[in-house]
Amino acid sequence: MLTSTGWFYWALLSAVFAALTAIFAKMGIQGVDSDLATLIRTAIIIVVLSAFVAYTGKWANPLELSPKTWLFLGLSGLATGASWVCYFRALKIGEASKVAPVDKFSLVLVAVFAFTFLGERPSLREWSGIAMVAGGVLLLAFKR
Repeated sequence: MLTSTGWFYWALLSAVFAALTAIFAKMGIQGVDSDLATLIRTAIIIVVLSAFVAYTGKWANPLELSPKTWLFLGLSGLATGASWVCYFRALKIGEASKVAPVDKFSLVLVAVFAFTFLGERPSLREWSGIAMVAGGVLLLAFKR
């Protein structure tokens, strides 16, 4: 799984777990404030990831990380928190089958941001797929 295609299997598993996240969250936020639900989910993630990092022997002193690493991990954490709050609020008031596809518009935004800020250059074929995802999101979001 450490081959050049190993990323695909991890990404596919991520998609499976993201899908389960939407279903489990929608079932779990009935009668609960969405912000409280996000906090509970975050606490569970902290416990599980702490145990995982300790168990796998991957713990390192965070104070030894560079300021640049801290800055970008901090910004990533803030973006994740904002995303989760928005996602849970959307799930609270919307249908999971509509909220999740719109949330996946992030795929389109990642491609645009990676092009703009990271210098990544998707091929015409890849841009075509990204455009189809964008069209699919719009089709699902605005269906009547």
